[in-house]
Amino acid sequence: MIARCGCLRARPPAPTCQWRCACAGGGRAIATGALTVATAMAKATTIKEALAKWEEKNGQKASEAKEVKLYGQIPPVERMDESLSTLVNCEKLSLSTNCIERIANLNSLKNLRILSLGRNNIKNLNGLEAVADTLEELWISYNFIEKLRGIRVMKKLKVLYMSNNLVKDWGNPLQEKYASDQKNNWIEEATKRVPKLKKLDGILVIKQEEDEEGAN
Repeated sequence: MIARCGCLRARPPAPTCQWRCACAGGGRAIATGALTVATAMAKATTIKEALAKWEEKNGQKASEAKEVKLYGQIPPVERMDESLSTLVNCEKLSLSTNCIERIANLNSLKNLRILSLGRNNIKNLNGLEAVADTLEELWISYNFIEKLRGIRVMKKLKVLYMSNNLVKDWGNPLQEKYASDQKNNWIEEATKRVPKLKKLDGILVIKQEEDEEGAN
């Protein structure tokens, strides 16, 4: 299969959200050797807190930065809250490896070109319409997305990484339908929905008109 969308695989393992799961421990402290983990005491990291840590580490105001990395927070980020609105100059934002369930509060990111949300708990693409006019790359593998409703509004999207999700609508039916006919047809049908797409899960997308131009 040339397009490795991962849609036909079994349900992917949930992103690691040990801090959230620990809440069932009723505040117990679990000691492992010299390491003591206070379960249920840790609250999720807010975007404001994550940005403060990023600024301290990088010696730069997040509001002025073109690239902001908030991946792998401990405890993890669970909400894309309104503090994201401060990232007015951000072109590349990474929030991967957290416990985010919903895409939100991207309205002020008018310059965003690359968004990384891999390894979260996201179930749909609602919220991306806020950056539909600028986003060129979306990295959203290892989530729980079942439908790609809303992907058509991404006018400039060129790179899409969405492997290891649960796509049934747009992804699976198309891949099943065309896999037995011709392996390139899956990509052709995918690019009809995202016209500017150049790369799908790491596979270069070569459209018919490009082939014809190269032959002339």
